Amino acid sequence: MQRIHAAAKAVRNHFLMLPSIRGREWRNRASAGMLWAFCGAALDIGFRRIRGAVRSVQKYPALYLTDLASVGVALTMALLLRYGPGELSARPETASVLLWSGAQYLAICAFVFPLSGLYSRNWKYGSISDLFTILRAVLLTSLLLVTLLFFSTRLTDIPRTVVPMQSLLLIAFLAAARLSFRAEELSLRRPVFKSGRNKDAQGDDRIPLLLVGASDAADLYLRALARDPNATYVPVACLDRSEDQIGMSLRGVPIAGRIQDFEQVVAELQLLNKQPRHIVFTEAPAAFGEEASDALLRSAERLGIAVSRLSQMTELKRAKGDNPYELRSIELTDLLERPQAALDREAIDRLVRGRRVLITGAGGSIGSELTTQVAACDPAEIVLIDNTEYNLYAIDMTLTESFPEVPRSSYLCSVRRSQRVAEIFERHRPELVFHAAALKHVPMVQLNPCEGVLTNVVGTMNVANAAKKYGTLAMVQVSTDKVVNSTSVMGATKRLAELYCQALDLHGLETGLGPRFMTVRFGNVLGSSGSLIPLFKRQLARGGPLTVTDANMTRFFMTIREAVELTLQASAYGFEKQLGQGEIFVLDMGEPIKIIDIARRMIRLAGFTPDQEIEIKIIGCRPGEKLFEELFDETDKRISSPVPGVLGAVPEAIPLPTLRDAFARLQRHSERGNEAAVVSVMRELLPRYEHEADLKMAVRNRASLRPKNRVKAKAGKSEASYGAELRSPGS
Repeated sequence: MQRIHAAAKAVRNHFLMLPSIRGREWRNRASAGMLWAFCGAALDIGFRRIRGAVRSVQKYPALYLTDLASVGVALTMALLLRYGPGELSARPETASVLLWSGAQYLAICAFVFPLSGLYSRNWKYGSISDLFTILRAVLLTSLLLVTLLFFSTRLTDIPRTVVPMQSLLLIAFLAAARLSFRAEELSLRRPVFKSGRNKDAQGDDRIPLLLVGASDAADLYLRALARDPNATYVPVACLDRSEDQIGMSLRGVPIAGRIQDFEQVVAELQLLNKQPRHIVFTEAPAAFGEEASDALLRSAERLGIAVSRLSQMTELKRAKGDNPYELRSIELTDLLERPQAALDREAIDRLVRGRRVLITGAGGSIGSELTTQVAACDPAEIVLIDNTEYNLYAIDMTLTESFPEVPRSSYLCSVRRSQRVAEIFERHRPELVFHAAALKHVPMVQLNPCEGVLTNVVGTMNVANAAKKYGTLAMVQVSTDKVVNSTSVMGATKRLAELYCQALDLHGLETGLGPRFMTVRFGNVLGSSGSLIPLFKRQLARGGPLTVTDANMTRFFMTIREAVELTLQASAYGFEKQLGQGEIFVLDMGEPIKIIDIARRMIRLAGFTPDQEIEIKIIGCRPGEKLFEELFDETDKRISSPVPGVLGAVPEAIPLPTLRDAFARLQRHSERGNEAAVVSVMRELLPRYEHEADLKMAVRNRASLRPKNRVKAKAGKSEASYGAELRSPGS
C-alpha cells in the first residue's frame, strides 16, 4: 500500500508540475509512465501478498488440507439438509451439481483462505476476536461462489438456501479445527487430589494452592499453570469477594466461598484430603478489603500456610529471568495499604502549578517523594536543598530523567547555616517552601542532643525566618508523631519546631502580614531510610534473629506516597481556603500495629515458622523510644478538619518572643556542646518532657555492650563519668 500511495503521489506531482507550454503528447507520455509505475507497484504488492500466503500455508499444511476437506463436507451436508436423504437419492442430477459447484467453491477457498490470513497467526493463542477472521473468509468465499454461479447457471441448479447453510456449517468446522490447538484447555477434569496425592509426570508431589480472587488475573494464572508441564503447584479451590460466585468454577477450579470463609473452606478441604499448603493472592490484598485480608493472613499464620501474591502483568520488572506469573512474597506495603482518602488533585495542582517551590531535605525519603510529586504538577522552578551529597545527586538525576522540562537548582546546604539559607532564598525567592530536613533517628538524636537541636530547632527557625523575610506565600513543615508527649530529644526538638511555626502563623493572622506556616504531623512511613522493614529483611536474609525492642510496642504506619499526597492536599486546602490557622494537620493513619506481629507475619510470608526456624529476640527499648505512639498530645485540642484523611490539633501556643529568646539560648548552648543546658531550656518550654531516664537507659545499654577488658579497666569510674563518654565528638 505504501508503494501504491507513493506512485499515486508521484502521478499527482508530475501533473501539477507540468508547464503549460508543453503539448498534450508530452503530457500523455508522462501519464502513461506514471500509470505503468502505479500498476507495477500494485503487482509487486500482490505478488508479495501471494508469496506470504503460500509461506503461511507451508507452516500449516495439515490445517490447510483439513479446511479444504471441510469445504466439501459442509456443501454436501447443506444439500443433504435441504433435500433430505430420500429426496436426494431421487435426484441423480444433484451429484453433478455438487461436483460442479463443489469444484468451483473448493478452488475459491483454496485461493481466498490463505489471503484472508487464516494461516498467518498462531492459533494456539487464538481468542474470540480471531473468529472474525474466519467469518470474513467464509463470507467472502460465499459471495464469490454466488457470483460465479449466477453468471454461469443463474443459480438454477442449486437451491438458494444451500449457500447460507453451508456457510454456517463451514464456520463451525473451521472454528473446531482451530480449537484443537487449545485441546489441553478443554479437559473437564478438575485439578484436585486423587486419594490424597496428585503427582506430575515425574512422580513429584505438586503443592496444593488456594487462590484468593477469581478475576481475570486468576484466569491468566490458571491458563499458564495448565500449559506448564513442569508446574509444581496445583490449585484446589478459590475464594472470591462475592457470594454470587460460590458454587461456580474457574477453569475447573471450584469457587468454594468468600474470603471471610477461609478457615471453613480450609477445614472442608482438609476433610477431602486436599488441604492447601500455599495461598496465592491474585491481586493486591488491599483490593479485597483491609480487614478481610488481614484476618485471612492472621489465620494463615496460625495454620502455618505460606502466603504469596501473584505478580501482576502490568508491573514493570527487569526483563532478564522474570516470569510474569511467578509467586512473590507479599510486601508489607501490600498488607498495610489502606483505601486512599479522596484526593483533590485539582487543588494540589492549583497550589503548585506555575510557582517557585523550595524543598529542604529533598534527597531524603519524604523529601524525594515530595520533589517528584511537586515536579509532576508543573512548577515554575524547583529548588533542592540537602546536606548529603549523594542524596542530592540522586534526586537531581531523578528529575533529569523523569521531569527534564522542569527548571531546577540544587544546593548542598545545611539548614543550620542561616546565612547560606538566606542567600538561596534571596536568589530564588520561592513562593512555596516544604521543610522536610531533619534528624529523625530517635536513638542517634538521643545520644547527640546538641546536633538534634541545631538541625531540628535552629534549622527550622532559619528556614522559617527566611521564608518570612523573602516573601514566601506558604511554608509547610513535615512533623512526626514522636512530638506527642515526647520522651526523646528528637520528639522534643520537632515539638519545638511545631510551636515555632504555629507562633509565626498566629502572628501573621494577627498582623495580616507574612506567609502561611503549616505543619503536617504523621507517624512511621514504610520504606524510609532506617525504617523497620528494611531491617527485618536484612535480618531474615541472614537467617535471623529478628530483633524487637518490646513485645508490646506498637506503631502507626503509612506508605510514603500516601503521606506525601495527604501532606500536599492539606497544604493546598490550608493555603487556598485559609484553613487550620494556628493548627496542626494530623494525618489519619488508622489503627496502630504491634511490631512483633509484623515480625511474625514477615517470617510466615518468607515461608518459615516464627520462634522455631527464625527466632524473634526481645532486646529492650532503645534510648528515647516509647512503647506506643500517639497522634495527639495531652494538651492538644482536637478539632474536625474539612480535609479528607486529615485530622486537626491545636497545641497550647507559646508567644513568639519567648520562643525566639529560648531558641537563641538553645543555639548557643548546642554550639558549645552543653547538653545539660540544652535539656534545661527544652524543659522550660516543654514542662512534661523527661530526659534523665532515657540517658540512664542509654548508659545501661552501652555498658552491657562494652568489651570485658574495657569494663575492668574502667571499673572505678562512676556511671556519670561513663555517661560522658557516650557523647559523640560532634555533640
